[in-house]
Amino acid sequence: MNDQITVTLGGKSITLRPFVRADADAIVAFAAKMPLHDLLFLSRDIREPRVVSAWLDQAESGQITSTLALDAQGAILGCTALVRDEYSWSRHVGDVRLLLLPEGRGTGLGRVLAEHCIATARDLGLAKLTVRMTPDQGAALKVFEDMGFRPEALLRDHVQDSDGVTHDIAIMALDLMRHDATHAAYFTGGAGE
Repeated sequence: MNDQITVTLGGKSITLRPFVRADADAIVAFAAKMPLHDLLFLSRDIREPRVVSAWLDQAESGQITSTLALDAQGAILGCTALVRDEYSWSRHVGDVRLLLLPEGRGTGLGRVLAEHCIATARDLGLAKLTVRMTPDQGAALKVFEDMGFRPEALLRDHVQDSDGVTHDIAIMALDLMRHDATHAAYFTGGAGE
């Protein structure tokens, strides 16, 4: 898969490229701009440099495939992580993590990043993807639902914010083989011919 992709959204050029160690300080700064509530679905607090260092260690070892979305000036607008564990019983499953700055929402960038994760998952031979978010993130839920993800679980009071308030986590999943077969049948002329 190409290491760098440029897309145009709303007349603006956006570059997608892998997350590398030189980006560590920039990703901490990016995370600091995110509303705290938008970080709750992550397993760890990426505002912490040591967490970002561990993330990069996992990316370098191949456990995580991460992509940054950068504006024309090189500022991070969003990022993804496709997390997998090749030694687990679920080595066929990847977990999608996607973050966008509030000003990048509603532009189509979230969909582009999600589609990039799906393409990467196919390249890695994964059969299923999951995504986690808080249930009140309606726009994000809609994007993933429109892409074929379906609700699988609701984990009540699963995360706790810095004020001690608990929040639910919704888990959605996409069966890539079923998705690809349906897409081939209905969108590439496979059905009814």
